[in-house]
Amino acid sequence: MTWPLVDLALARRLERTEALANVAFVEARAELQPDVGAAWIDVAGTYAMFDGPGSAITQTFGLGLFDPVGAPEMETIERFFRERGAEVMHEVSPIAPPEILALLVERGYRPFELSSVLFRPLGSADAATTSGAGIRARRVEPGEEALYADTSAEGWSESKELADFIRGYAAITARARGTHCFIAELEGTPVGAGAIAIHGGVALLAGASTIARFRGRGGQRALLEARLRFAVERGADLAVMAAAPGGGSQRNAERRGFRIAYTRTKWRG
Repeated sequence: MTWPLVDLALARRLERTEALANVAFVEARAELQPDVGAAWIDVAGTYAMFDGPGSAITQTFGLGLFDPVGAPEMETIERFFRERGAEVMHEVSPIAPPEILALLVERGYRPFELSSVLFRPLGSADAATTSGAGIRARRVEPGEEALYADTSAEGWSESKELADFIRGYAAITARARGTHCFIAELEGTPVGAGAIAIHGGVALLAGASTIARFRGRGGQRALLEARLRFAVERGADLAVMAAAPGGGSQRNAERRGFRIAYTRTKWRG
């Protein structure tokens, strides 16, 4: 297995994949819930997304990684968010030029959150893996969008508020262009869910959850293997995901062969 260098070229691939997946989400939101006013713009290669005030997607992706961003570009981005009543937030890769950090500080932004970006190469071994424990994962079929949303939400049922949010989020995800949803099942009973979006040969893993009473029985492994197999079949050569630094998701990813590419910083204006 050959690991690519963690450099500007890799950062561009990883960040653009996440941005394009979120573009698809925003466009699905705009089609299904036009009252939200979801929209996105491209400013010097930076994608600015609006998915409603307070949404985790309402931010920029790839700031400064593709083309130079200075005060005029920042003013355009800031106006896009503020005209829609949203805070201005940027998730910034440390591979971006250092001038970006100086510009953020100069304009009054403050860091408030970190996320680990993890990746791993894909190969023939991923196409052949099979999980055990009686749990199998499969791709969600057309017409099963509600099943995917309900399964995703039940994985967060400890908090009704969070479960309701996840259900709404997953319902949009299941209809986003280029995003493929999976459920894990034990003897026909859904036990977990997860999604994958593939762009430019990079497979973004997201949205994984397991229903509490089925945890520790291999559901997440089945979901990961099924999604990676799907990615290899479609020509992807890299997988990527994001997680809270040092958290359970990061540890699980590292156990399954992922490495940290870099840690992003989220800035609020």
